[in-house]
Amino acid sequence: MLVLRSSPASPFGRKVKIAAAILGLSDRIEIVPADTTDPSDSLRRQNPLGKIPALVLEDGRVLYDSRVIAEYLDHLAGGGLHPAGEKRFDALTRQALADGIMDAAILQVYEGRFRGPDKHEPKWVEHQAGKVARALASAAAAPPRLADGIDIGHVALACALGYLDLRFGGAWRREHPALAAWLDDFAQRVPSFEATKVSA
Repeated sequence: MLVLRSSPASPFGRKVKIAAAILGLSDRIEIVPADTTDPSDSLRRQNPLGKIPALVLEDGRVLYDSRVIAEYLDHLAGGGLHPAGEKRFDALTRQALADGIMDAAILQVYEGRFRGPDKHEPKWVEHQAGKVARALASAAAAPPRLADGIDIGHVALACALGYLDLRFGGAWRREHPALAAWLDDFAQRVPSFEATKVSA
């Protein structure tokens, strides 16, 4: 069995779980919760960065981050989420945009979680929020087609939007109804999106 170290709310872990489901590999993966704040958690030995997700292979090697894990799973399954040719770079660029949304959103959450109110830095939060806003506008300007097949860029974008729903109450939906409709379409096409959803 492969072992996925993650947490239920991690959008990056969710991306890996959805990728595994799409590729038909879920039954080969055991999900073991990880606590990134616990120095005694074995995660820090598995991934020196102490970050999730991390995938422990059957021979003991560990892969990280979500991009590497998703590509490895695609390799195991014989392909499907990473298109060939020019379309591959479109998918990878969408993934990079979505991963950036998740990174910036998580940093905003961490600012509130790990620093007292008297130490919050509004300029830092605004800087991260700006990244999210620009990335959402870019994605909303031309929501990626789903009819031609689901790729890793679609999965990553769905997970980014899902994380904004979880941590920011879905405020993005008011400004980007076309993107909200896109996410609803994705959820209908990919049952594992709803199956991996967690409540706040």
